[in-house]
Amino acid sequence: MALIDNAIYVRGRRVESPASPSRPVGGDLTWIGLLRPDARELDAVAAEFDLHENAVEDAAKGHQRAKLERYGDTLFVVLRPAWYEPTAGAVAFGEVHLFVGDRFVVSVRHADRPDLGALRARVEQDPDFLARGSEAVTAAVLDEVVDGYGPVVEVLQDQIDTIEDQLFAGQVDPGVSKRIYQVLSEVLSFQRATKPVPSMVRGLLRGADKYGVDDEVQHRLRNVLDHALRVSERIDSFRALLENALTLHATLVSQEQNEAMRRMTSASLAQGEESRQLARAAHRQGEEVKKISSWAAILFAPGLIAGVYGMNFDHMPELHWRYGYPVAIVGMLALMGVLWLVFRKRNWL
Repeated sequence: MALIDNAIYVRGRRVESPASPSRPVGGDLTWIGLLRPDARELDAVAAEFDLHENAVEDAAKGHQRAKLERYGDTLFVVLRPAWYEPTAGAVAFGEVHLFVGDRFVVSVRHADRPDLGALRARVEQDPDFLARGSEAVTAAVLDEVVDGYGPVVEVLQDQIDTIEDQLFAGQVDPGVSKRIYQVLSEVLSFQRATKPVPSMVRGLLRGADKYGVDDEVQHRLRNVLDHALRVSERIDSFRALLENALTLHATLVSQEQNEAMRRMTSASLAQGEESRQLARAAHRQGEEVKKISSWAAILFAPGLIAGVYGMNFDHMPELHWRYGYPVAIVGMLALMGVLWLVFRKRNWL
């Protein structure tokens, strides 16, 4: 059986702890605590206290949003407690369902936290408050859940402060962006859990006179409302800060990328200028080589003719020719002139 505790109270004091849930015959209030009940167990409690089938179905399935609904004379409250889980490094969420009737409260938990047993023990130490009925239990549970939001808010604040320090230091590490997304996701989930609470408490206060809620309980509810509003406002500011941080980080990344592109462009331009200088030097060197080669070829021509005449062969008829010398000189000059014209035409000279 998922029954954790079952107590009947008279004037705020426990007088009996039945082994099974049942509608109170005597006493002022019955408070039944269930942990992860199955459908059969929940149906048995529903039949005993005449709970509405839609509310029972929601309580059985779980994974409900925070809400406040009234079915006839029974109030159905869904709360999403939250706490920081150090081992997981993330915010964890529970779920508490309350069925609140004229003389009974049935609490259904789908997680081990919050510890409603410890809350019950504290409430039982104040019989005067507990004697004010089922609304007092509802106010105490609401107060417990909303107080549990405080440490989560502080942890989120520390994480956001760390992110801001990294951004102001100019860090553009992709890990920073990932961390912003993670914290923003936690803030959004936390906002979905806490956002409905102020309107839920306002609803209870609006119906306080109609349902004869005690003034002390109303005072407790107003205190809960004040805390819930402060939590909601801080969560709204966290969301705005993280969205701005995400925009700022994207801007820093873009600036870093632009700076890297400028550095690459400058390096490319410098490399291009160096290549152009090398090309110009190579071109000048090539021009010099062509000039040297041209003059070498021009000067080689008369040397070739002179070399032929210097070989001293016996059978060289032009050696004894009267016009041999001037013809040789003219031939040398003519060959040199032809080569000079050819190289000049090809822009080698």
